[in-house]
Amino acid sequence: MPRTLTLSFGDGDFPVEPMKIDRKKLYGWTEIHAFDDDGNECQLVSTDSSGTIIIPKGGVGLGMESSDGKWVDRSELRTVNEDGSDAAMTPSSYSQVIELTRKASDEDLLDCSITGFYHLVGADPGLIAAVGEDIYTFDYCYRDAYETSPAFILVSEIDGTNQLFMFVGTKNDFGFIGLDEVSTPDEEETDEDDESDDIDFSMF
Repeated sequence: MPRTLTLSFGDGDFPVEPMKIDRKKLYGWTEIHAFDDDGNECQLVSTDSSGTIIIPKGGVGLGMESSDGKWVDRSELRTVNEDGSDAAMTPSSYSQVIELTRKASDEDLLDCSITGFYHLVGADPGLIAAVGEDIYTFDYCYRDAYETSPAFILVSEIDGTNQLFMFVGTKNDFGFIGLDEVSTPDEEETDEDDESDDIDFSMF
């Protein structure tokens, strides 16, 4: 069942259902299957470091261990700030009302690597009209977590009808080198003796 995201704009609350649009839905996909000489489909397996033990699919997993080599359960882990205090967990965006109060520029959107693209199904026409040509942003969190992702709400036209969309991504940090930081390559040292070995093309 699709989850409902509640957007607040002005004095109204507007529930929408984010429907993820991925490359498979846009372009389709291909699958590669391997078969043996008898026509049976081959299954992907793993091997141990020696290459002599076959591990069936699902038999390999990731785990964590302490510095003394003991197994650590995920529930025992805690996230802390730089000063060692417990980090505050951000509630899921689906468990609260998202207020659209912050506008973003085109550059703010383009400075992010987009990882999720959603069509906000069931968006109220009044909300779509209120957003208009502006871009609104908020901190998005799919589930309760310690980190959020920048999300952008904007309107785009499809088949002559304005629709509401949401982009979720990660902020890119661009390093800037000013003119005062331009470096010059070191001058190569030349050996006077090497110059005597140059070819004199007048000899040919």
